[in-house]
Amino acid sequence: MDFSQARQLFYQEINQPDRTIDLGKAALYVALEEYPNFVPQEYLNVLDTIANEVRSRLPPQNYPLRIVQTINRYLYEDLRFVGNDADYYDPRNSFLNQVIDRRTGIPISLSLVYLEVAKRIDFPMVGIGMPGHFLIRPDFEDAGIFIDPFNNGEILFPEDCQERLSQIYGQPMELEAAFLAPVSSRQLLGRMLGNLKAIYLQQRDAIRVLGAIERILLLFPHALLEMRDRGILYYQLGRLTEARYDLEIYLKNAPNAEDAAAIRQLLERIDGN
Repeated sequence: MDFSQARQLFYQEINQPDRTIDLGKAALYVALEEYPNFVPQEYLNVLDTIANEVRSRLPPQNYPLRIVQTINRYLYEDLRFVGNDADYYDPRNSFLNQVIDRRTGIPISLSLVYLEVAKRIDFPMVGIGMPGHFLIRPDFEDAGIFIDPFNNGEILFPEDCQERLSQIYGQPMELEAAFLAPVSSRQLLGRMLGNLKAIYLQQRDAIRVLGAIERILLLFPHALLEMRDRGILYYQLGRLTEARYDLEIYLKNAPNAEDAAAIRQLLERIDGN
């Protein structure tokens, strides 16, 4: 497969141990496919500048809560980063260059900005993939607090996360331990790309959906549902050989899936062409 330069850069960045993936670079390479004329290094420099400014404002007693408060004041009061409630599903909310330029985003993209700033001031934090709402927390045992970058860096305790989850789903929800588990760099990037996939599906933009799926499969080559979806898209785009390949692999590995009969029918139609 011939990759664009942006896709090659993305692949090179993620093709290493998860702990060494540079999330800022990888996210900018995702954006580079949509915005090929920007220079990723310029945005990495912006993150450096933000971090340097935060570092200069840190109090002598660098307790975790004081560090969080210092980051919050600079990001949300001085720079005026904000969660985009008005147009949550604008795809620009998922592209790091646009989030930095417009200073607005969704939970996961604002979390990424926060994580990148924290990393640069040697305050390790991790992403928390709570269903429906991405959070972050300091990366040390029994931290006990969570940060909501979408809501001005609000500090949450587990009880608050329980309440937030119930609000999202409109009914009482049990907060399972897995909901507050840290996510890997690949999982964070996969969730960002999954958001883009969902947005472009809603817009019926098959080419961009395909681009999102292809990059998810670079992150997770054995993601069967993504392979199935790519096969269906290939079929819709008339790329029948590629469609057959993906759909046959899906059926081989999930012969009893609920949609197995429908996929077999699709393969029959491909063979009839």
